[in-house]
Amino acid sequence: MGNILYLVAVVLVIIWAVSFFGGYATGGIIHILLVIAIIAILLRIIRGAS
Repeated sequence: MGNILYLVAVVLVIIWAVSFFGGYATGGIIHILLVIAIIAILLRIIRGAS
């Protein structure tokens, strides 16, 4: 389950970066998804370190 969550988080970050630097208007929802993705990545790093 953790690997799938990590994969989804990475994909969301990539989609956000492409839309942000590409200049497309994605609305506010992509920023909410980015925050969720960052939280998932941080949880993965914290749990992996301990």
